[in-house]
Amino acid sequence: MDTLFPGAGTALNVVAVLLGGTLGMAAGHRLPARVRTVVTDSLGLVTLVVAFVSALEMTSPVLEADVGRGVPVLIVLGSLVLGGIIGSLLRIEERLAGLADRVQRLVARGGEAAGERPGARERFIEGWLTASLLFCVGPLTILGSLSDGLGQGIDQLVLKSALDFFAALAFASTFGVGVLLSAVSVAVVQGSLTLLGFGLGAVVPEAHIAALTAVGGVLLIGIALRLLAVRQLPVADLLPALLVAPVLVSFAMALG
Repeated sequence: MDTLFPGAGTALNVVAVLLGGTLGMAAGHRLPARVRTVVTDSLGLVTLVVAFVSALEMTSPVLEADVGRGVPVLIVLGSLVLGGIIGSLLRIEERLAGLADRVQRLVARGGEAAGERPGARERFIEGWLTASLLFCVGPLTILGSLSDGLGQGIDQLVLKSALDFFAALAFASTFGVGVLLSAVSVAVVQGSLTLLGFGLGAVVPEAHIAALTAVGGVLLIGIALRLLAVRQLPVADLLPALLVAPVLVSFAMALG
């Protein structure tokens, strides 16, 4: 599908998240808690499958050809370790949780929370963080946004928008209004990547994209574990790994 204008794919994605989240909130109160739990578990399992597929990009022939056999695994490991250290020092997850808390209080003031229900704050924060990370970390986010900016079409973001619509519907039925705020995260992250692609004016090296996708896949595994209530990994603190990965690829290519 041709690009109507730079950022059209991101605009479509934001609308999909808002629409899905709104419908989810409308239907969510009619669903028993056990049904919402099953929906969240289903999303966790599907996220786990998508994560494994993305993480397998560390075996990409293009990446191995540029950096050498066995090196991609070290690049992913190094990206996560260095990115995790940076994120922990910057306290990204803690700051995001604090920001979500402030926004949740503003939303509560303007609407329904005259008597706030127990757990409302936690659901809001978990909904925003989980939905934002799921919608912004995947390979379709990177590839689709860059393709949009480079004028190569929005096919990938159209597919992502369809997936995010159903995910937002399911998440909002469980977590509520916090999922709607993830549309802002989508606009900021994908909009920035689209501008990056527009500014580059050339195709980003495939090896770098493969490394980013692999690291994003590992982060998605962390999200899946959170959704499945296996362990609450601080995935937001690992986000700098996405910036570290292409740097390590360039470094490995220079050494080779």
